[in-house]
Amino acid sequence: MGISLAIQQTGYRNEYQKAMINVIYTSNWFQERVKKILEHEDITPQQYNILRILRASKTPLSTLQIRERMLDKMSDTSRIVDRLVIKKLVDKKTSLADKRLVDVTINEAGLGLLEKLDQENEQIDGLVGGISDDEAKTLNMLLDKIRNR
Repeated sequence: MGISLAIQQTGYRNEYQKAMINVIYTSNWFQERVKKILEHEDITPQQYNILRILRASKTPLSTLQIRERMLDKMSDTSRIVDRLVIKKLVDKKTSLADKRLVDVTINEAGLGLLEKLDQENEQIDGLVGGISDDEAKTLNMLLDKIRNR
C-alpha cells in the first residue's frame, strides 16, 4: 500500500498526520472567527457554552453537571460560572438537595443575551455552511470519537 501522490507532494507522513494538522488548523480558524462574534458581547466561547447548557436545562444544574455536558471537559467550570455571576448572566445559590453543591440557573439577562446571539448565529452557522446536516453529524461523530478515545 503506497503513499498517495497528494500526500507525497504535501510532505505529510500519512493521512492521519494530515488529518491531525487539518483539525488543528481548522480549530484555530474557527476559534478566531467565533471569538470575534462573541467578543462584542464580552463573553468567551466557554461562557457561551455554559449559558447554552443552562438554557436547555429545565432545572438548576451543579457545576459538576454543567462540566459533564460541556465539550471542553478540562475547563474550570466553577471559575467560568463565577465570571458569569459577576456579569449578572447567571444566578448561583446553595442547593436545597445537597448543601455541598451550588445550583446554577440562567437568569433573564443571560436569556436575553442568548436570544440576541441566536439572531446572530447565522454568522456562526455560516462558517460551516458548506456542509450538509449529514456531513455535520458525521464530522461531530468523528471528532467525538477522536477526543473521547
